[in-house]
Amino acid sequence: MTYRAPLKDMLFDIQHLARIDQVAQLPGFEEAGFDTAQAVLEECARFTEGVVAPLNVEGDRNPSSWKDGKVTTTPGFAEAYRQYAEGGWQGLQHPTDFGGQGLPKTIGAACGEMLNSANLSFALCPLLTDGAIEALLTAGSDDLKSVYLEKLVTGEWTGTMNLTEPQAGSDLAAVRTRAEAQPDGTYKVFGTKIFITYGEHDYGGNIVHLVLARIPGAPEGVKGISLFVVPKFLVNEDGSLGARNDVHCVSIEHKLGIKASPTAVLQYGDNGGAVGYIVGQENRGLEYMFIMMNAARYAVGMQGIALAERAYQKAVSYARDRVQSRPVDGSVAGAAPIIHHPDVRRMLMTMRAYTEGCRAMASVAAAAYDAAHHHPDAEVRKQNQSFYEFLVPLVKGYSTEMSLEVASLGVQVHGGMGFIEETGAAQYLRDAKILTIYEGTTAIQANDLVGRKTARDGGRTAQAIAAQVEQAEGELNARDSAAARSVAKKLSAARKAFLDAVAFIAGQSKTSPNDAFAGSVPFLMLTGNLVAGWQLARSLLVAEDLLAKGEDKDFMQAKVTTARFYAEHILARAPGQRDSIVEGAASVTAMALEAF
Repeated sequence: MTYRAPLKDMLFDIQHLARIDQVAQLPGFEEAGFDTAQAVLEECARFTEGVVAPLNVEGDRNPSSWKDGKVTTTPGFAEAYRQYAEGGWQGLQHPTDFGGQGLPKTIGAACGEMLNSANLSFALCPLLTDGAIEALLTAGSDDLKSVYLEKLVTGEWTGTMNLTEPQAGSDLAAVRTRAEAQPDGTYKVFGTKIFITYGEHDYGGNIVHLVLARIPGAPEGVKGISLFVVPKFLVNEDGSLGARNDVHCVSIEHKLGIKASPTAVLQYGDNGGAVGYIVGQENRGLEYMFIMMNAARYAVGMQGIALAERAYQKAVSYARDRVQSRPVDGSVAGAAPIIHHPDVRRMLMTMRAYTEGCRAMASVAAAAYDAAHHHPDAEVRKQNQSFYEFLVPLVKGYSTEMSLEVASLGVQVHGGMGFIEETGAAQYLRDAKILTIYEGTTAIQANDLVGRKTARDGGRTAQAIAAQVEQAEGELNARDSAAARSVAKKLSAARKAFLDAVAFIAGQSKTSPNDAFAGSVPFLMLTGNLVAGWQLARSLLVAEDLLAKGEDKDFMQAKVTTARFYAEHILARAPGQRDSIVEGAASVTAMALEAF
């Protein structure tokens, strides 16, 4: 089956949960109301469904290849990228000053989901370019902006993020790539970087590498890292491409999934040193790189939602067509499509509820980002920034772990045929695994949530979110519907479990940090579960109101049912997650290291 963008659900979230009408009141977004969102999403759906999605299977079967320093991408990818750039999609939410369209993240995030659902390997190139744009917008000099930003925003050139080295992994304090200052103000860069997504390709134009490196004499550890622009081709004064820089792709990785995306090993400085240009100030590179990383982490969370949606669509299509066994209720005389069987319906509903819950959470986070960057009131900006930053590890960590479960259920719905590559279900499971790893593993996201987002402020941000959840419980309890009451009951239990976990972490983080961090991933999963469930509870309230008005009855009833299913089957896990955090820390830390 082919991909169909879930426009109705996306627009429901944008209108009723993210409240695009309020986003459109922010300075700079006056023309970005619901009508604009609908028009942009519909056009994006046409492009992703018609141009990008048909390349997904081919990319898995005929991945990118490397020979003699050159990378050849899957047939059709370069042409699809040309159309992507010409359509203005790269610049959708970037400033108009540099050739972008200046639309809010609330709209851009939905378009990003579509692109990733259509073809995850293809979408990775624009994702890294977005990160490079954000870093240069924030910390780049006027000269760097004038040379690189418009070309990146329009998609004529692409960008990469160079952090990891063979000996360093996620420990950026161990970065050894060095940058030596030159009399003309440039630097010569020497070193090896690994896991560089689209570090080399055949799309044409320039590749703008943003590289972490050390200047000789810099402080040890992360405080001595600087950030540099190192282009594949040097740029002449008139903006044209000049000589090839001393950076070369020496191999690409052979991977479990995302096979069409070339993951490069890049070598800098084998022939005298690659010319680099410092971004911002010396020794502040990690600070600037985190701008890219935070943008990428949110985007990877959207990849999880996107992949889950694609796996769900595939599973539903198969379940409708696959005839096997007689229904247990006797509703069909003979064998029936497996969608009649209760456990298949349970699996499909789990896939749907997870996906819609995380989509709603990510949409609300995007709206908070827009307010944090554009609201005229400084205090409102601060509140939204805190809320957005709290949600980023949830969008990244919870949504990607969710995608693994959903993709696995997709294979299970297919039964034995799901294990056969030709059916296509297995690709989603293989592709999903990387999402919990790159741009910071789930444990790194969880440590961020525990340390920076919860313990640092004594749990105040977490408690403020819990107060909003409690308000939703009150609205649900005021309704005279079984669905609303059921969701309220499970939401209340999850909120209380969350607050217990917050109190435990805030209390233990200084005196017993091992105990606080022993439950970091369960805490992330509990928190993501609660926030996604809260957003589906809000969806239920809206859907019931619209049902009472007679609007789109089938869709609104489905929203109510999905919210109730999430509460009764997924949100119901929260008390157990609380127990593993609050009561299970000792069993994590008690085992002697020698016993492993």
